[in-house]
Amino acid sequence: MAHARRGDLLTIDVTDLAFGGEGVARAGGYVIFVPGGVPGDRLDVRLTQVRPRFARAQIEGVGTASPLRTPPPCPYFGRCGGCRLQHIGYEAQLEFKQRQVADCLARLGGLGPPEGIPLAPIIGAPEIYGYRNKMEFTFAEAEGQAIVGLHEAERYDAILDIERCLLQSDAMNAVLIEVRAFVREHGWSVYRQDREEGLLRFLMLREGKATGEGMVNLVTASPDVATARALADRLRARCPQVTSVVLNVNPKKAAVAVGVEEHPIAGNETIRERLGGLEFSISANSFFQTNTRQAERLFGIVRDFAALTGRETIFDLYSGTGAISLILARQARAVYGIELVPAAIEDATRNARANGIDNCTFLPGEVRHVLPELLRQGVRADVVVADPPRAGFHPKALRGVLTLAPGRIVYVSCNPATLARDLATLRAGGYRLTAVQPLDMFPHTPHIEVVARLERA
Repeated sequence: MAHARRGDLLTIDVTDLAFGGEGVARAGGYVIFVPGGVPGDRLDVRLTQVRPRFARAQIEGVGTASPLRTPPPCPYFGRCGGCRLQHIGYEAQLEFKQRQVADCLARLGGLGPPEGIPLAPIIGAPEIYGYRNKMEFTFAEAEGQAIVGLHEAERYDAILDIERCLLQSDAMNAVLIEVRAFVREHGWSVYRQDREEGLLRFLMLREGKATGEGMVNLVTASPDVATARALADRLRARCPQVTSVVLNVNPKKAAVAVGVEEHPIAGNETIRERLGGLEFSISANSFFQTNTRQAERLFGIVRDFAALTGRETIFDLYSGTGAISLILARQARAVYGIELVPAAIEDATRNARANGIDNCTFLPGEVRHVLPELLRQGVRADVVVADPPRAGFHPKALRGVLTLAPGRIVYVSCNPATLARDLATLRAGGYRLTAVQPLDMFPHTPHIEVVARLERA
């Protein structure tokens, strides 16, 4: 393959899946990544990108289909950048994710051969469609009218008009359809990043799975409250599941769905969700696990790994709306939750009060800054629970945990690669990895949740 060129036609056998969900084949030691390829496929492919050590290719024809293949039910599959594994049977998806965790821990974390890692079998999801309680859609313009949808595969600059997403409920798909129709009827403008003009930017839909309450969060470039109120009136009349309509304003060029100001438009400012015997209020920009049923399992694993007796002080790092803090508080002496997003702190405080929990303290700020301050005040932790973003711990935050030296650490991760990196640091700092539990929170996507338990050696 030393003379491979873009446009070459090849027949290859797919043998594995890469971490992003692409098929992997090898030709003369040369690695070829094939979007849509499934282990067991024999494919005719055309090279689209050639590099010294690898290439990427598109499928031209399927000679022999893998027994792991299954017909994807979504009409947008392959064009939408969301569900990359929908063409693979669910049991095979779980096996792929299990191998991904084992490989990351062994190769990136230096934890030794996979058979020596205390890795439990992955827990699959009871619902593989309609499981998401939050979806973020982007407004764009096509042929002179507004569309609202998801990013096309491999393209952040192109939006695919989505009428119905199988990952959210029928109730929220009905809201999506209604919003699109109303926007088009009224000819509302779409924000153009190149010109920095226009109104509509993002549509975020949230749903309380246990309560049936729905939130519509409209993100615009300017505070056009009258426009948002007109949409709210239409939705409240036709979609009784909508109990909250919120306007977020992002006038900046950055394409993010978080506003610099927020205006409640109709109904309540938050929606309610019930989980683990507790009730939670969730605001527009707060973090909450997007798969409610699997989140309940996840929090149960965290509780078991924490092994509380009722006498412990717990630090809950990256605490979000306080779900883990409040669930653990019932078996702890005290809990300190640390969270950067002010709205999440407000939600967490409100949730503690609503559930009659008075042994939780929620502190705003970055973990790397708040932890040293707690140490200076003489506050110590017996157990640290952490659920950091995909990038994992900030190095200073991780050093703060090692300085704190809790007896037990429970690490919740949505990225096995950064989990492996941080586990290596914690092991070097005197901790022993005693349990790892993968959990599939996001069927049909390459993403995976993992809970790890470490004990101070």
